[in-house]
Amino acid sequence: MESIIRELTDIGVGMVKKEESEKVKDKAREIAEERLLDILLPPGPVTTTEPSHEESQKTTRDKLRLLLKEGKLDERFVEVEVKETSAVVGVLSGAGMEDIESNLKDVFSNMFPQRTKKKMVKVPDALDLLSKEEAGRLVDMEQVTKIAIDRVEQSGIVFLDEIDKIAGREKGAGPDVSREGVQRDLLPIVEGSTVNTKYGMVKTDHILFIAAGAFHVSKPSDLIPELQGRFPIRVELDSLTKEDFVRILTEPRNALIKQYMALLETEEILLDFRDDAIMEIAGMATVVNERTENIGARRLYTIMEKILEEISFEAPDIKGQTIPITGQYVKGKLADIIKNEDLSRYIL
Repeated sequence: MESIIRELTDIGVGMVKKEESEKVKDKAREIAEERLLDILLPPGPVTTTEPSHEESQKTTRDKLRLLLKEGKLDERFVEVEVKETSAVVGVLSGAGMEDIESNLKDVFSNMFPQRTKKKMVKVPDALDLLSKEEAGRLVDMEQVTKIAIDRVEQSGIVFLDEIDKIAGREKGAGPDVSREGVQRDLLPIVEGSTVNTKYGMVKTDHILFIAAGAFHVSKPSDLIPELQGRFPIRVELDSLTKEDFVRILTEPRNALIKQYMALLETEEILLDFRDDAIMEIAGMATVVNERTENIGARRLYTIMEKILEEISFEAPDIKGQTIPITGQYVKGKLADIIKNEDLSRYIL
């Protein structure tokens, strides 16, 4: 269970590193530009120390810098040195082995010097590679780690989904024994302990743990008493409404409708979802959830797939078309299935 905190710390370090890299982005790009100019205009042998020679070199460099900024060198290829990523193959498995494997990879990567290889890339790509490399040098990883650990300890949130799956008391034999074992493994982390990560020690005392579960078969009281005591605030959630489904279909950045539009756009087909169609899809999902098993927003996947299966199948033959998805179209595809409860149970 300590791997949860290690993963949280990895995420925290990554977030802080990204923030710090953003702060030094301009400085890193300036240094990268100078390095790129050195590649494009390598300093020649010094044959004279006259000021006119130095001035000529400076003028040529300034002209080259201007061309670089204006994008006039974008099609030119240059040779840059990039760090080679060392491949360490993982062979360990089992409980807790992922942590040992991670540490072994770090040890081996530090034992062998990091090699570089030369690569021919276009000027913009070379500038990006050099900028990332310089940003990595400018970022103080010691400070990044310190900030990240502090954030994890003071503002970290761990969401434990489907905790009802491990609800059960020991009865001497059977699966309930292992369920209680998982609970007891989880308990120290939730109560507050110190976890050893590759970035240092992380205390879990002030990390917020949120657990969720359906509890349609088991109940919260089936958890061991110690774990129940660590989740004192309990909230019962209402079933999703038609309005909720409409929001789920449209608002998120990776909403289902946006996904299907993007998917079929790769086949040169434009889907035009009308508002009445979205309302109809949401309404049908609500009805099927009420009549059969309520599986929440997961129902939208099968409904959307059923509505668009014919278009997806015929996609190669209808390229270049814009297809309107209206409320009437949705009804035509799903009305008969919705009416037949047995069909909707198996198809939707």
